Amino acid sequence: MSMAEETVEKTMTEETVEKETTEETVEKEAGRKYRKATQETVEKKRTVTLKSSDNVLFEVEVAVALQSETVKHSLDEDEDAGKVVPLPIVTSSILAKVIEYCKKHVESSKSDDGGTKDALKEWDKDFVNVDLDTLYHLIMAANFMNVKGLLGLTCQRVAVIIHGKTPEEIRQTFGIKNDFTPEEEEQLHARHQEPVGIL
Repeated sequence: MSMAEETVEKTMTEETVEKETTEETVEKEAGRKYRKATQETVEKKRTVTLKSSDNVLFEVEVAVALQSETVKHSLDEDEDAGKVVPLPIVTSSILAKVIEYCKKHVESSKSDDGGTKDALKEWDKDFVNVDLDTLYHLIMAANFMNVKGLLGLTCQRVAVIIHGKTPEEIRQTFGIKNDFTPEEEEQLHARHQEPVGIL
């Protein structure tokens, strides 16, 4: 066998091995995607029922409901399907909003799209652009249900609302009565205007 023939044979062998490796990789990737799609389909079929304080029932996919640590802890591993989880301080209108938030974040986490993060940030910003009463109840629900992302988002919205406002403006915004006597208020102003010493 000549040197040229050996080179051709070696090149053909390398191409065959590379082709087989590529085919194996493609098959493995297709299998992984199939298993993931099958698992997602099974999870979508499993539901849990959430019961609001005004006795409205919401049937929710388990993956969505598990965004709430409170719901997660109330579900048994084997008995999650069909179980009713009472949420005694969350009204139906607020629970619908919490579910909407959780659904959006579950769907977003399944997406492989790189632009999804920016779109989700924009969606979050619009989601909490609500009246103060709704915002207050969303904070209470997120705290009770222990939906950390929603709690952080709603508290961040409050921070944006009060940023740059005086205590009196904050009281007016939230309808908080000033229960300090003029003397107590003067003491507070004096205490917080003193320069802080360096140790």
